Amino acid sequence: MTKIFVDGREGTTGLRICERLSSRGGVELITLPDEKRKDPAARREAIHSSDVTFLCLPDAAAEESAALAEGSHAVVIDASTAHRTSPGWEYGLPELGCGRAERIAASRRIAVPGCHASGFVALVEPLVREGLIPKDARLVCSSLTGYSGGGKKMIAQYSAADGALAAPRQYGLGQRHKHLKEMVALTGLRTAPAFCPVVAEFYSGMEVTVPLFAEDLKAGATAADVKEVYRALYDGNIVFFREDCDEDGFMSASAYTGKDSMEISVWGNEERILLVARYDNLGKGASGAAVECMNLTLGLPPETGLEL
Repeated sequence: MTKIFVDGREGTTGLRICERLSSRGGVELITLPDEKRKDPAARREAIHSSDVTFLCLPDAAAEESAALAEGSHAVVIDASTAHRTSPGWEYGLPELGCGRAERIAASRRIAVPGCHASGFVALVEPLVREGLIPKDARLVCSSLTGYSGGGKKMIAQYSAADGALAAPRQYGLGQRHKHLKEMVALTGLRTAPAFCPVVAEFYSGMEVTVPLFAEDLKAGATAADVKEVYRALYDGNIVFFREDCDEDGFMSASAYTGKDSMEISVWGNEERILLVARYDNLGKGASGAAVECMNLTLGLPPETGLEL
């Protein structure tokens, strides 16, 4: 029996993780009464009693829980921003290859990628690694997301808005979005992209787009070369490359709502190229990625208990 504690189970990510685990055999969820949820001693005891602890908390609270976990045997999987570029924490995107899945499986400290960053890193890191995009490239990234990514407060705002928030809203206007740090660190880029996140009036789903001019690629490289990199790397059932996956010339950001998978595709022509990742911001962008990482640490198939 694997004992699991979800610290912050009342939030959107924590709730989805609990949903994924509730129907699984061989799992025991450790829960705290409401009056003990924020009590450090109770949380420490729960963490030390667990085999796996998920941190679904604001950054400061996640850092506190990580400190409480010191000396325990628990695998700690942090869904916050706090440890994504920290030494000693493995970045939880196993599909990148190069032994990352094996490192995640052996790690006791794993950081779940940010929702926006998941798509950007999946699209850009393999191309930088293969030399198709230079490290000094200056890129642009747009990301269309459902409002659940803003947590309980934003969900409540949209639920009560009565149409007032019907138009999409761009944010991160100061170009200091908290995901930029990992978007640079994990791809090997020297400069953060110009990042344009947009939240719209749909609950969940995400579409991350990185546009390129042909001259952004190494000399002689084409969109066909990009596709070959993706086709070879993303050949599983969690992250996969697809061609001709539009909907009559459109691409819906909610196409993978409720799923824990990610679709990678390439569009455009010989002059201008669009790299696109579609997934659920609460799935592969959060809770699904966390459960996948747990599966690896337990020696299970990564897709165990996921919605694909």
